[in-house]
Amino acid sequence: MSLTRRQVSAAGLGLPLALAVTGTAQAAAGRPRHRTLYIAGDSTAAQKYADAAPETGWGTALPFLLRPGLEVANHAVNGRSSKSFVDEGRLDAILAAVRPGDLLLIQFAHNDEKATDPIRHTEPWTTYREYLRLYVDGARARGARPVLATAVERRRFDAGGAAVPSHGDYPAAMRALAQEERVALLDIQALSLALWQELGAEETKKYFNWTATEQDNTHFNPPGAIAVARLVARELLRTRVLAPRDVCRLDDVIPESWIAWPDGGATA
Repeated sequence: MSLTRRQVSAAGLGLPLALAVTGTAQAAAGRPRHRTLYIAGDSTAAQKYADAAPETGWGTALPFLLRPGLEVANHAVNGRSSKSFVDEGRLDAILAAVRPGDLLLIQFAHNDEKATDPIRHTEPWTTYREYLRLYVDGARARGARPVLATAVERRRFDAGGAAVPSHGDYPAAMRALAQEERVALLDIQALSLALWQELGAEETKKYFNWTATEQDNTHFNPPGAIAVARLVARELLRTRVLAPRDVCRLDDVIPESWIAWPDGGATA
C-alpha cells in the first residue's frame, strides 16, 4: 500500500501509522458532503442530445447559476407527466439515490394536460395533486427537501399582443398544495408569463426553439433555457431554499457556448 504525503509526515513525527490513517479518515468524514439538487420534470427541463440541438432544457443551464458544492442531477425526461414519471419508476430511482439534505425540485403540467392520453393525463385538483404528494412525501421520508415549481409557460400571445397563460388550473392546484403541505413554491409559471409579456411576441422567438424548419413555442433554445434557469435560481434564493452562498452569476451574462448537447439518441 502506498502512503499519502500526510501519512508519511505523520509517521516521521513518530505517530503510529494506524493513528495517522484513522485521523485522515475522521477528517474526511468531518467534511460536509456536496448536496444534490434532483430535478423531476418534463422536456422543458430535460437534458437534450446532439440530435435535438439547439433545443435546450432549463435544467441544463441551472448548474451555471449554482456554486460548487451543490450538484444538479437532472432526471427530467421528454414527454413525462407527474403520473407517467411515477409509473415508469423514475421517482423510485430518484428516491433510491436521494440523501438527507438533498433537494427534489418537481415541475410537471405540460403533459398532465393531455386529456386524451390516459397514460399521462391527470386532473388538476385531484390526481395531479395526489401524484405530486408522492414526490413530496417521498423526499421528506428520506430527509430531503421537496420544492414545487409551477410549469414554465409556453409562448402564446393574443391578437392584442398580451402573453396568454396555457396551463389552466394546474398552477393554481400546485400553489394550493404547496400551501397545504408547507412546501417551498417556485412560481415559474407566473414569472415566465411576465417575462414573455415584457419581451413581446417577436422578441420571445429568440428564446424558444425557432429554427429555419421548426417554430416551437414550448421548448427553449440556449438563451431561453438560460433565462428560465435564472428565474429558477432566483426563486430558490427568494424562498430561502438556497442561501446567497449557493448561487452565482444571477446577473451575469452566461455564454451560449457553455451549453452542450452530448452525443446520443433522442431522449425517450
